[in-house]
Amino acid sequence: MRLTRYFLPVLKENPAEAQIVSHRYMLRAGMIKQQAAGIYSWLPLGFRVLKRIEEIVHQEQVRAGHIPLLMPTLQPADLWRESGRYDDYGQEMLRITDRQKREMLYGPTNEEMITDIFRSHVNSYKDLPLTLYHIQWKFRDEMRPRFGVMRGREFLMKDGYNFDLDKEAALHAYNRHMVSYLRTYERMGLTAIPMRAASGPIGGDNTHEFLVLAQTGESEVFYDDRVTALKLGSREIDYDDRAAVAKVCEEFTTLYARTDETHEAGAFEAVPEAHRKVGRGIEVGQIFYFGTKYSEAMGATVVTPDGSRVPVEMGSHGIGVSRLLGAIIEASHDDKGIIWPEGVTPFPVGIVNLKQGDGAADAACEGLYKALAAKGLEALYDDRDERAGAKFATMDLIGLPWRITVGPRGLANGVVEVTSRRTGESEEMSPEAAVDRIAAIYAGV
Repeated sequence: MRLTRYFLPVLKENPAEAQIVSHRYMLRAGMIKQQAAGIYSWLPLGFRVLKRIEEIVHQEQVRAGHIPLLMPTLQPADLWRESGRYDDYGQEMLRITDRQKREMLYGPTNEEMITDIFRSHVNSYKDLPLTLYHIQWKFRDEMRPRFGVMRGREFLMKDGYNFDLDKEAALHAYNRHMVSYLRTYERMGLTAIPMRAASGPIGGDNTHEFLVLAQTGESEVFYDDRVTALKLGSREIDYDDRAAVAKVCEEFTTLYARTDETHEAGAFEAVPEAHRKVGRGIEVGQIFYFGTKYSEAMGATVVTPDGSRVPVEMGSHGIGVSRLLGAIIEASHDDKGIIWPEGVTPFPVGIVNLKQGDGAADAACEGLYKALAAKGLEALYDDRDERAGAKFATMDLIGLPWRITVGPRGLANGVVEVTSRRTGESEEMSPEAAVDRIAAIYAGV
């Protein structure tokens, strides 16, 4: 992608309405544009990151054995009346009446609809266990939408739903989701801590939120800081092995980590003082086990091996896909702009031509661009007729992890400059070596 042909409406000044770093940088980097309170258009750069995050979520859900589908944004109110939630959910639900006077709603979540799908097509225990999920736009009519995509009214969310014959199997589904979420966040360069939380309008007794530590987080959190050092890394996990999955969950939930809603002062005091921390966290996901709350109310039952009929055990599991962009920026930025982790960056590398129009520089940049493309890497090539300082400022603002700088002086010595956005360190090497270096970095991403 060449900047002269790309749509990247960057802003030089900080927008007055942006109160936190992620909102400010997303507007300045031309990633989003507000269309109404809490509702945004996703411009090309922001849309690329959104799709990368979405793809990681899909990959890790499929790896865990979960099956994708797609449910509509609008839902009939009658389904929610069956579960008893239509009147209980409150004013955050956007209620709609169509031209036939049918009552509808813009879905804030999908427990009722997925239960309806299940009861229409599944009748036997032989079809269990089953976990279905989708990634779809949701709407919650926040009283005071703020902080950009962190607390918008329209948002993209992955929500998954497990159906199991008994509680033991349903709790394995809960654990399976916890492990898949941990891997998902790590691939995005995030440390997301699972914390015991309150269930809210979803219901149920077992629930964990995943929180990214950040000063701008809306939740107060209390935790043992040793939990931040825990990593899944490259270890292989058999999602069908209940004991192995449960062991990983135990590893990540034994150390104290609670939101303010479930905080227990006495238990927190038992944490060694040197490791006792209080901070703020951004919620980026939550998992629930709620048993037969919806299946009983809506008649989602299966025939058991002995011929009896029982309501299925269920849980729901969500990841805030669009919210994750804000969380990643809050966790990874400096005073120059965003610093994208390699796993979610919109472009793996930027190419900066210091002297556009110079024959040697132009040819070298074209060569780098094509060589990277041959290795499956789409570079963002700044081929604008701009001064070097403006090009560097744009690259720093949009936060690509790596930059290759090409200029006549370096080319005279047969080298280009490869710079890490995170560390600021630069190294001179041949164009061929630069391509190999970038390709090696992304080989394991």
